[in-house]
Amino acid sequence: MSDEDRDVDIESDEEDDELGAEAGGSQPYSQADKRAHHNALERKRRDHIKDSFHSLRDSVPDLQGEKVNRPKVSRAQILKRAAEYIQSMREKNTTHQKDIESMKKANEQIESQIRMLEKYSATSKFSASTQSQFYANGQAVSESSEEEEANHARRKRLKTEDS
Repeated sequence: MSDEDRDVDIESDEEDDELGAEAGGSQPYSQADKRAHHNALERKRRDHIKDSFHSLRDSVPDLQGEKVNRPKVSRAQILKRAAEYIQSMREKNTTHQKDIESMKKANEQIESQIRMLEKYSATSKFSASTQSQFYANGQAVSESSEEEEANHARRKRLKTEDS
């Protein structure tokens, strides 16, 4: 009788073997039954590991579709690439967290400037020339200075075109 021909409950464990003999069973399990049970448990364990590696492989973008498009990747390569992917995701996460903090600070500065402008506007102490100012990167820039920069750029272009 082969291992596959035996009807074995692979969910039970070795404690069930001992309980079967003590709980009024006429005979303890035979060596062949114990071996078949052990083999079934081991097969289940190996299948679980195999499925876990397939799941891990499918979770790493560089390895997705390995079955169809590329030659088989070893388990060591799956682990190595998964570790590399995790490391790169950690680095991206750190970079994104820094970007978020930087943007929060910039947002706070802009909100502070908005409150200040609203305060001045509400108190009517805001002159017409001051109203034309706006803030870029935390520095005040007036429309007149922007016009001066544009004129300077035009003059520069004209000089280079004449030459």
